[in-house]
Amino acid sequence: MLDTLRLTLNEIDQSIVALIAKRQSVVEQIGQTKRSSGLATRDYGRERQVLENARDHAEAAGVDPTLVEAVMSLLIDGSLQSQEQANIASTPQTTTQHALILGGDGKMGRWFAEFLSSQGYSISICDREEDPSRSSPHGYDSQWRDHLNRYDIIALATPIQVTAQLLAELASLKPEGLVFDLCSLKSPLRQSLRQLADAGCRVTSLHPMFGPSTRLLSGKHVIFVDVDHADATSQARALFDKTMVSRIDMSLEDHDRLVAYILGLSHAINIAFFTALRESGSDAAELARLSSTTFDAQLSIAQSVASENPYLYFEIQSLNDYRLAPLNALNDALARLQHLIKTGDEAGFVKMMESGNTYLRQRLEE
Repeated sequence: MLDTLRLTLNEIDQSIVALIAKRQSVVEQIGQTKRSSGLATRDYGRERQVLENARDHAEAAGVDPTLVEAVMSLLIDGSLQSQEQANIASTPQTTTQHALILGGDGKMGRWFAEFLSSQGYSISICDREEDPSRSSPHGYDSQWRDHLNRYDIIALATPIQVTAQLLAELASLKPEGLVFDLCSLKSPLRQSLRQLADAGCRVTSLHPMFGPSTRLLSGKHVIFVDVDHADATSQARALFDKTMVSRIDMSLEDHDRLVAYILGLSHAINIAFFTALRESGSDAAELARLSSTTFDAQLSIAQSVASENPYLYFEIQSLNDYRLAPLNALNDALARLQHLIKTGDEAGFVKMMESGNTYLRQRLEE
């Protein structure tokens, strides 16, 4: 009996895979139609309709709507990824343009090298130490200063302080190509970016708000910080024309003020979280066995933060001109929470949570 049921389940699984393949084929046809008609690849209204229909069908069939929505969301992500890759592939390829990635052996440097390569750029990279064992198809150019003007794009994917030094050096070399950095902070680059702009160079500043493991840019953001060279910023923005990334323009001051909360505060909370756990005297495995949904989610994020480059994370915390505001706000919030608990102020505790819920729901309503 059990073997028969398992055979039936295998047949159902094969049918599901066949239906996914059929759905993917239709998706590819839709993407081709959109490209030929000049229509936007992503239709948020249609996505919402698909998910709502899936939930309705699930409820009618007696299936958990959350499970069905999760499956459909994965299928939508896969469809978007295929369409995005097809968009980029449909761009006429050319090898007449060259890009130099300084710091190209780093994670984000490699991502950007592949991104530009997919658009037809011939890629050269330079890093602190050449790594002959790497599998990258791109060549090294340790002598880039001697022929800088062969490059149409010069992207800096180096640590923040190294980037500031390289930008200052480029200001004296006066490259003809587009220059931009990929740093998470702009405050430490302010003077060097200004030097490049004053030297007449085409310079702008980018901040990809995603990690190097990202494959699908749909739902992701790139921030563009103009340094009084609108043409350079427009050229950098155009690199993402064929993707579904959201492009956000922002001033340097606004960028670092908001990043102090978006990155600085979120990193600090997780660093404090895993530090408190480590100093609790409880074994991590023991805590994991007694975990809850909230704890598991927080632990997963904390683990991700703990595994990142600590030197980069220190730069993000220490080099931002607005670095203290979110940390002071965090200290004040913790002190207030501690006082409410210590004094048994239930009404104050409830008000704190309800006000937070009201604030966070604004994001869901947009």
